[in-house]
Amino acid sequence: MAIEKLVVFHTNDLHSHFENVPKIRRYLQQTRKMLEKAQTSVLAVDLGDAMDRVHPYTEATNGKINIELMNQIGYDAVTIGNNEGIGNSHQQLMDLYRDAKFPVIVDNLLDRTTGKPPKWTCQKKIFTTANNTRIGILGCTAPFDATYDMNNWEALSVDQVLPDLVRSLAAETDYIILLSHLGINWDRKLAHEYPQINLIIGSHTHHLLKKGEWVGDTLLGAAGKWGQYVGQITLNFDDHHLKSAQAETIKIEDQPEQVGDQIEITNYQQTGERLLQQFKVANIPNALPASWQSSSPLMKVTLAAIQQLTRTKLAILNGGLFLGDLEQGVITKNDLHRILPHPMRVVKVRLNGYNLWRLIREMEKNRNHLRNAIVKGNGFRGKIFGELVYAGIKFDTEEKRVIVNGHSINLSADYEIATVDNFIYCPFFPTLEIAGHAKYWGDRFLRDILGEYLAELYPVRKG
Repeated sequence: MAIEKLVVFHTNDLHSHFENVPKIRRYLQQTRKMLEKAQTSVLAVDLGDAMDRVHPYTEATNGKINIELMNQIGYDAVTIGNNEGIGNSHQQLMDLYRDAKFPVIVDNLLDRTTGKPPKWTCQKKIFTTANNTRIGILGCTAPFDATYDMNNWEALSVDQVLPDLVRSLAAETDYIILLSHLGINWDRKLAHEYPQINLIIGSHTHHLLKKGEWVGDTLLGAAGKWGQYVGQITLNFDDHHLKSAQAETIKIEDQPEQVGDQIEITNYQQTGERLLQQFKVANIPNALPASWQSSSPLMKVTLAAIQQLTRTKLAILNGGLFLGDLEQGVITKNDLHRILPHPMRVVKVRLNGYNLWRLIREMEKNRNHLRNAIVKGNGFRGKIFGELVYAGIKFDTEEKRVIVNGHSINLSADYEIATVDNFIYCPFFPTLEIAGHAKYWGDRFLRDILGEYLAELYPVRKG
């Protein structure tokens, strides 16, 4: 039997960077056609975080435009990332892949309502090449249990699901691929612990392995972030046994641009903004300017909004959240998305007095640094972290004293504060994660909560 060739294309962490979609689509479609004409088998996979609500078209369609574009590209299988998994409400995620023309492979997610994997997923997929080599595919996503739990999902540890799945799939197939949205450290760990997995294609930590990486007999592949690269792994089989494997990455910037690419990219932005502009939210009597490095009218009203939602007297936010001002008059969902593009949830955290005192001391220690610190990730889509602003809390810098609602903090009392989930994920305030008891609002983002508050205060008059 002649040597059989299989090429596996992979993308990951596009985060709705639609500016790279025309070139990615053209490269994958044209290269697949050329390879298949030469009797080479082809698989195209995506590793998750394809969508990011920072883009107005993704926001306006709840990610449906992303699935439409993935259908055009022609993926054979995908897994989900945290931006799909926890960047949507339960119902939005249930609906997201309704029109997908590819299987969604997720092995470590359960629907808490049924206790079973969600119906829109499958646990494995076996592809058979023209020469009957059986390629088994599994998929795992980052198990952020607290944030999945808020949306009525249960995220399982990969070690809870992989042993049985790998064992059974090894008996059914000639070669196993894991689609991983777990990060490079987990990929290396799994390669050591599950040598039956032949290929782990990774994502989540936005790492780029230009020529792949071998861990024992397992090949790791990864293509960076934002669609800047497409991964291409070439596998050669002899009588269904792997003879060689080679990984490479193709820089999308180097691919030729065609007439119409820029028009297509601009249209995605404009269409999203136009769709969001149709939803009128409130009619505010005065402008609400923002500030990154001090308190502001927009900050004050947003603090009030999360205090009302969570029924707390204390709240903390950072000035860098606000990427623009709200002008006087009618505001729309597009305005709210423009100033607050982050996929951030509101959270209420209960702390005893001592730990609240400790948290404020952490914040005061970091304040000067964070005022101008450039930060990225963990749901933050701004530029700098900005000024920390308290509602109901003051810090006496001379006496190093924390004052809560006009009184010195009671170290033995319990307090509840409202903030955003980014404060728990970011590394600056460890007390929140270590000592806090958090309740998440999983069905809305910060911008939605601000919009609801403004709509209640300043409704749009019909007619």
